[in-house]
Amino acid sequence: MNKLKQKIKFLLIPILAFAGSTSFFVPAESIQIRVFAHLKISELHTIINLGTYQLLGDGVMIAECRPLMDFKLRVKGDSVEVWKNDILMGVFRYIKFVSDNGSELKLRLTNPDRKVRTYQDDLSFSVSEGFLRVINDIVLDNYIAGVTEAEAGSRSTLEFYKVQAILARTFALAHSDKHALEGFNLCDQVHCQAYYGKPRDENIYRAMEGTRGKVVVDENLNLITAAFHSNSGGQTANSEDVWGSRTTYLKSIIDTFSVKMPNSHWERRMLKDDWLSYLKLKHNFPVDKVQEKEAALNFTQNSRKIFLECNNSRVPLKNIRLDLQLKSTFFSVSQINKDTVLFTGRGYGHGLGMCQEGAMRMVKLGYSYTDVLNFYYQNIQLIDLHKLSFFKDE
Repeated sequence: MNKLKQKIKFLLIPILAFAGSTSFFVPAESIQIRVFAHLKISELHTIINLGTYQLLGDGVMIAECRPLMDFKLRVKGDSVEVWKNDILMGVFRYIKFVSDNGSELKLRLTNPDRKVRTYQDDLSFSVSEGFLRVINDIVLDNYIAGVTEAEAGSRSTLEFYKVQAILARTFALAHSDKHALEGFNLCDQVHCQAYYGKPRDENIYRAMEGTRGKVVVDENLNLITAAFHSNSGGQTANSEDVWGSRTTYLKSIIDTFSVKMPNSHWERRMLKDDWLSYLKLKHNFPVDKVQEKEAALNFTQNSRKIFLECNNSRVPLKNIRLDLQLKSTFFSVSQINKDTVLFTGRGYGHGLGMCQEGAMRMVKLGYSYTDVLNFYYQNIQLIDLHKLSFFKDE
């Protein structure tokens, strides 16, 4: 138990805080997310969508903001110009919109031009490497709601939203220090979690209520790596086969729920000479030998393999997938004429953890969100962080 307490404390301290004088850990008020992290932004508009904000410039209030008020922010050297109705309000190193409870702000990027997004809670702006850096300081569950829609889509079922919300919360808590050296917790790109602001589907908020505070832990009560992918092709993968590290919960299983879904099968054609040249030049696979050439032109996977191999030569399938930009490593190769080979593939993604399309199928058949989690992740437990005392004396 002491080891558990130390592990969870290490993972959660960046975004958890005490509630009053109790000994229980509960999610803190906010987590900091860098938004539009992939863009070089030099100008944008902020429009108050709901509630009121205080606009701070270098820590000093410069405006009380009401609905529909529009401010233009623009890079000026290493600072931010703030304009309202074509009137320059000032130039500041740091701008922050501080919200009342339930306030929302729309962001409309004008350089580069992008569609309007709505963000809840606080937003701050500064200049980094010559461009605007935008941080959404947001209540944790508001962030999880946005991630749930970004990762699951806006037309999913309530039960699937519950699954995605729990995994999003688990990931956020386990990786809250991913960008700590840059001054925020996570970004809005897929290597953290996709996040596009406030969700549109009201079912997501119902899913949040039904799963509030719940996270997934392994048999040692450590937060899991909440991996998921689009489609398993009928079989998920082992973590050691994809990432090189073994876990007790990311284990290969037969997944019949995924096989008739949209991304369960794919095909790709390639010139035979290009395929053989790629294997020889990139991976030193001896295709000039009869057996090795035959193995390369007639490679079959009825169940997931790790390598294309023959005798003492082998090529990791994950490298082939990356190099050739294939949908998955779960593919077979056959020669369909003297010049062409056909890749017949199954699934979409790395194959670890939850198959999203399989999970969608499961909930449509009446399975619960707990059924889904226990099917795709082995030896796990669902824990409510609000009720678990990590520091209570034994």
